[in-house]
Amino acid sequence: MQYAKLGTSELTVSRICLGCMGFGDPNNGQHSWTVDEPHSREIIKRGLELGVNFFDTAIGYQNGTSEQYVGRSLRDFTNRDEVVIATKFLPRTQQEIAAGITGQQHIEKSLDQSLKNLGTDYVDLYIYHMWDYETPLYDIMEGLNRAVKAGKVRYLGISNCFAYQLAKANALAEQEGFAKFVSVQGHYNLIFREEEREMAKLCAEDCISMTPYSALAGGRLSKHPGETSKRLQEDSYARLKYDGTAAQDREIIDRVAELAKKHGVSMTEISLAWLLTKVTSPVVGVTKLPQIEGAVKAVDLSLSREELTYLEEPYVPHRLVGVMAQNTAAASKEEHVWSTGNQKI
Repeated sequence: MQYAKLGTSELTVSRICLGCMGFGDPNNGQHSWTVDEPHSREIIKRGLELGVNFFDTAIGYQNGTSEQYVGRSLRDFTNRDEVVIATKFLPRTQQEIAAGITGQQHIEKSLDQSLKNLGTDYVDLYIYHMWDYETPLYDIMEGLNRAVKAGKVRYLGISNCFAYQLAKANALAEQEGFAKFVSVQGHYNLIFREEEREMAKLCAEDCISMTPYSALAGGRLSKHPGETSKRLQEDSYARLKYDGTAAQDREIIDRVAELAKKHGVSMTEISLAWLLTKVTSPVVGVTKLPQIEGAVKAVDLSLSREELTYLEEPYVPHRLVGVMAQNTAAASKEEHVWSTGNQKI
């Protein structure tokens, strides 16, 4: 395993982050393809043995059961100060807004529940899961800063945002003396490279680490034509993100398979080896033991400049889908609010 600093923080993270969205009670959440606690523990333990020290979960994954599985496993298999735990909070609900719950109160409540689920006094990286267009940015940033000052959070990350939003948030933090975001978790892989337009440039200039999710495109970058899996069949959100561009993505996936055969390695290793030239630590979702082993092997695989170019050549622009498509619509409404003179503070 290789390790790197996370942005400007003092956190040292493994170059592979174990994504834990696939862990959790399959009967207690939105995903039917998640794995139970015994299998989750087996994967987490193997990840630790292979040098993985970076684990990513969220309060929204299977109604908190992912956090619970991760927390219990890490307590049993390692020391707290030897791992970096990241979790995320969601925007305020409409019920909370109607009840007058502020962004700061929402963050405190969410964080306390995550700490309880994880069985820890602090999280190393607390991630703003998606932009909350119903809550003033100042309220969010002050709430997060309070969590840092209270010792419940070491550093802050953000996910599912546009580059201008990250720049705006960190500018406000600098102005007010608040903690800044040191990492961003966006949608980025070999068949979806829209983060390269602006986000990658901002992160490079401001020393913000990229820790992208969907590193293997929901399994599409790790399987040969005709191969399938329970997740490929049942993950409706991944199908939303990728089925519409399957034809144009096929050539890239075929090239991944070609280079995997040439090197005598898995498609997972080729796909992640490419991504590791771009980011600090991709979040790799795992539901089977061999998957974590394949992901870790990618760290030691080097591709030539010609091979990297060969993988990139067929790419064509992709439209934003899923959360980021919703962000586009919400941002347009927010811009309308500004233009009518009713800017939120």
